[in-house]
Formats: sequence, structure tokens, C-alpha cells
Amino acid sequence: MQDVSDASTQALPINQRRLANAIRVLAMDAVQKANSGHPGAPMGMADIAEVVWRKYLKHNPANPKWANRDRFVLSNGHGSMLIYALLHLTGYELSIEDLKNFRQLHSKTPGHPELGYTPGVETTTGPLGQGIANAVGFAIAEKTLAAQFNTADFEVIDHNTFCFLGDGCLMEGISHEVCSLAGTLKLGKLVAFYDDNGISIDGEVEGWFSDDTAARFESYGWHVQKIDGHSAKQIDAATEQALQISDKPSLIMCRTLIGAGSPNKQGSESSHGAPLGDDEITLTRDSIAWADEPFVIPEDIYEAWDAKVKGDVLEKNWDAEFAAYAAAEPEKAAELKRRLSGDLPSDFASEADAYIAQVQSDAPTIATRKASQNAITEFAPKLPQLLGGSADLAGSNLTLWPGAVGIQDDAAGNYVYYGVREFGMTGIANGIALHGGFIPYVATFLVFMEYAHNAVRMSALMRQHVIHVYTHDSIGLGEDGPTHQPIEQITALRLIPNLHTWRPCDATEAAVAWKCALVDQSRPHALIFSRQGLKVQARSAEQVAQIERGGYVLVEPNDIAVGIILATGSEVQLAVDAAAKLADSGVHVRVVSMPCTEKFLEQSSDYRESVLPSSLRVRVAVEAAETAYWYRFVGLDGAVVGMTTFGESAPAADLFEYFGITADAVVEAIKAQL
Repeated sequence: MQDVSDASTQALPINQRRLANAIRVLAMDAVQKANSGHPGAPMGMADIAEVVWRKYLKHNPANPKWANRDRFVLSNGHGSMLIYALLHLTGYELSIEDLKNFRQLHSKTPGHPELGYTPGVETTTGPLGQGIANAVGFAIAEKTLAAQFNTADFEVIDHNTFCFLGDGCLMEGISHEVCSLAGTLKLGKLVAFYDDNGISIDGEVEGWFSDDTAARFESYGWHVQKIDGHSAKQIDAATEQALQISDKPSLIMCRTLIGAGSPNKQGSESSHGAPLGDDEITLTRDSIAWADEPFVIPEDIYEAWDAKVKGDVLEKNWDAEFAAYAAAEPEKAAELKRRLSGDLPSDFASEADAYIAQVQSDAPTIATRKASQNAITEFAPKLPQLLGGSADLAGSNLTLWPGAVGIQDDAAGNYVYYGVREFGMTGIANGIALHGGFIPYVATFLVFMEYAHNAVRMSALMRQHVIHVYTHDSIGLGEDGPTHQPIEQITALRLIPNLHTWRPCDATEAAVAWKCALVDQSRPHALIFSRQGLKVQARSAEQVAQIERGGYVLVEPNDIAVGIILATGSEVQLAVDAAAKLADSGVHVRVVSMPCTEKFLEQSSDYRESVLPSSLRVRVAVEAAETAYWYRFVGLDGAVVGMTTFGESAPAADLFEYFGITADAVVEAIKAQL
């Protein structure tokens, strides 16, 4: 591996070296001006990026959302100046002033790539490893969408996913989960470039990362190559070969120098996470023969990098192909356009409402996980963009439906068997949602949401339309014991901004939760379902309609209410029973079902006051989960009946009695406040 500052050993022709050096100077200048950031990765991967972006990446800077563009993911997101430099140089709406504002408040160049801030950034990549998970999701979406819509004459969906990643990504466990699945699914249009520089923030990684990475990926079923990451010839040849492999994802292991070009800091952790310093930057400029001032790029460099003309031609050619496709396959083309736009069928909401009314009328006593399966069975045929999946618990989560077809057997299917990969599954689902054309739903037991928590957070941070299905929602799952009984997880989900968390009390509320999760595409949704059977509550049509508001009055006493009982899920029936017992003793209370607290809190103050009048201070909340969250609704003088410890292994009924989550306990909690 050559020192890129040594002209005598340069592997790149001088023009390409200069083009790559434009990335290096922009990266080190921006980090220096911000006085924070990571110059090492952009400088080390500049030569790889030059080849991939100038020769292979299919994109249009004038339209970052062109449907058939290649997807580029910078999984080692701390190296964000790499992608910002690339976007600027190739002609996206990212000016030199934007680069000068690197890591500043409300700039288009935040410290890590953030979806929605920067044109051309496909996903938010901060936590290491999640970028490669998103990339696997992009590749699944491309392959499945292509299988569903392409014909023998037209390949209107045909693009690659390129992912840059580093040592840190490969150390993270999520990379094992998703790369294993990518190999099994034979995602031939996924190409990952590994920045194999042997350096992390703490120093040389050989003391804590000695994996045989090539053997690891070969065992996954990947095509693996090892190259000099500073040789344009080798990068070009390896990329070309990777794109010829149709039945395996590709890993190109690029041996590089972190901070390449810096005479005193390349190859060292000192270039990883801190500015090089003015003196070292001066030496670097001399070393790479770059005479221009900071943030000055010569016009000939800009001209060589500019991708706008090429991108315009690529998109216009595709538009022409799509027009021919639409003429030959009008129904397919119309459906594909609808899917890519994210629109639901115009009659979906009304049909969903009719189904909800029927469920209320039929009043089945079933577990809400079964009610969820029934809702999927009803809605999925109407929404072919649904792409379901479960982390090896389909028979328990009840996420399979009669029309489910696994994509491992049929690329045009609608279901992913994720295996025991909760974190990887969720990161992949984020990538599927980001790609477009699908609404992914993924499932596991609620307690194992913990494994996926950071990816759920990323769903919410990016406001991606992912539906997270969690079953076995409380100590009510019973004999599997405290390792499987969620206590704090519901609260953890409710505290994530932009996420709506639903815990329905019966089949009707479960159907409404699914409808809301499907219709509201502005955010992710968590749907939490029971293992045990729950009977449908009596409701008027008005009350059924109010479920969508997140909280509503389920039971209004015949006399003036002196208090309120709030509940969710299986505990709603317990609240109703407690209210009946109180009425028998002359104490009248209102019962409020609150399946989605976040949705309720978004309602008008008038509506919230109508449900929870401020004059009614006697309040008890009951939920078989941790108690602290509910004090925001009951006040410091109210009471919460719930869990303050972990669970135990026993039949569900015994556990509710043992932990004091009973109608009698709710009665006593109300009376204690009178």
C-alpha cells in the first residue's frame, strides 16, 4: 500500500489523484474550521470514492429522489465530510458555504449525515453498523420491487446499492445479523467497500479486532475481494467484477491509510477524530501539491467532477423507458407510480372503517395478537406494498397471513423471514422504508424490543413509515417468566419522539391501531398486542370513531363521576370491572381507554379536557407495566396500579393476583383518594 503523498509511488494517474485530493482538502479544511470532526476516513477513502462516484454511481444531482438512482450509504457516518464533499463536487444543492458551516446549528452539513438536511443523503448514519443494515434494506427493496414490476421487455427497477463502511461497523453485532441475511438472500446488487485501515479512535484495532473478515463474509455467501484502496486500477477492476456477480453481495476489502496525504498523521488514530491542525494542513497541502487556499477548488476539478449532465441523461433515458413500459403495461405502471409515491388506494380508509365496524359488531373474544393477524389478513390484499416479517416468531407474533409469500422462495414475495435478528431486522426495515415502494412491518416479543431499540429510535428520528409489531405485552404472557415479561419497554417506546405507540384493549382497538399505523405515513408506529384473550368492549359508533384520537371515554357512569380510571390493553377490562364494583358501593367513576397516549396528547386542549376534566382529581391509572409514566396523567396525588419489579414465572392469572393488578386494587386506590 503506497503513501499517497509520495509522488514516486502514486498508483493513480495525476488527474485522478487531483480529483481525489479535492475530497481530502475539503474534508480537512471543513473539520479544521469547525474545530471538530473526523478527517481521517474521508481522506483515506477519497480514492475509492473518486472511482465509484465518477464511473459507477448512477444518480442525478438535479433530482436526488429519482426513483431508479443507485443508493449510496456512508455507514461510517463520522466520515461525513466524504459524502458532503462528493455531493458538493458532483453538483448537488450543497454550496461551498454549506461546507464552511460544517457541524454548525441548522446547517446542511451536520456532524453525521442526517436524512432531510442534505440533498443526496439517503439515510441517517450515526450509530455504527446501522448504515450497512439500511443498505441491506435498500437492496431487498430493489430486488423485491424489481421482481414484482419488471417484465421480460422492461427493467424499470434496476439499480445498485453501494455502501462504505469501516472497522467499527464490522465490530458492531448488527453487521453480523444483516450481512448474514444478505448472503442468504443473494443480494447481488449490494456492493460494500470496507475501509480496512486498521485504526479506530483507540488506536490500532488488531488488539481488539482480529477477525478474518474475508473468511467471515465468504461464509455468509458474499463475493470477497482484497485490494489496495489507493489504486484506481484495482478499485475499478474490483467494482466492475462485483457488479458482474448477480447471485452474491460483494465485499471489497480496501486496504487504506487513514488520513492519507497527511505526512505526520496518516496511518494513525491522531487523524481519526480531531482536526489535523493548521501546521499539518499546510504540510499536507505541500505533500499532495495542492496550492489553492482553503475551500477553493479549481474550475477544472469542478468540471471533471460535475455529474449534472450525465445524471440528466440517465434520468431522461429512464423516463423514456418508463413511458414505453406504461404504454405496454398500463396497470403495472400505474400501480408502480402509486407505490413509489407512497399513496394508499383512495378507498382504503373507508374500507378499513367498514372492517372496524364489523369487528365491533362481531365482538370476538380473542388475543389482540390474533386480532392483529385478522387485520393484516383483511388489509394486506388491499395494500400490496406491505412487506412483513418477524424475527423467527411468526407463529407467536401471528404476522403471517394466508397470502404471505417469503422472498427467499419467490423474489416477488411479500414476507421476510428475518431469523433471530431483532436489531438487524429493524435496521433493514428502515432501509426498506427509505427506498420507497413498500410499507414494512416487523415483529418480535415486546421484551426483545430492547435488542432493536436503537433502530426503532432511528425509525423515529428519520420519521420513516415502519410498523413495529410487538406481542406478548406484559406479565400476562405467563410461564416464560421475567426474562420474557416486559416491564419498562412500553414506557421506553412512549418516550421516543415521533413514535406512536398503541396498546389496544380488544379486537376493535387492534383494528383501529392498524388502520392508524397504515394511514399515518409521517412516522413509525409501535403496535403492542396481548397473548391472552380479551373480550370486545361495548361501544357506540361515536366511541369507535374516537379510538383514533388515542384516548376516549369508554364508560360514563349513570351518576356524576367523582373520579377517573385510565387503562390500556388487557387492563381496560380490569378497569371496567373496578368501575362496576365502585358503582355498587355508590362511588361513580369514568373509565378512559387510552390505547395511544401520544395520539391523545396531540388532540386539542378542548378534547383532552373533555376526556380528562381538570376538575376530576381523583384518578387511578392501571397498566401491567412500570408505573412512573402514568403520573403525567394522574398527577402526584393520583395512584398507579402496575409493576415496580420484574415479573415471575407462573400462569398469567396467578401473576396478576400476586402483583396486585386486580379490580379490587383499583377500587381501593380510588377509595383512598376520596
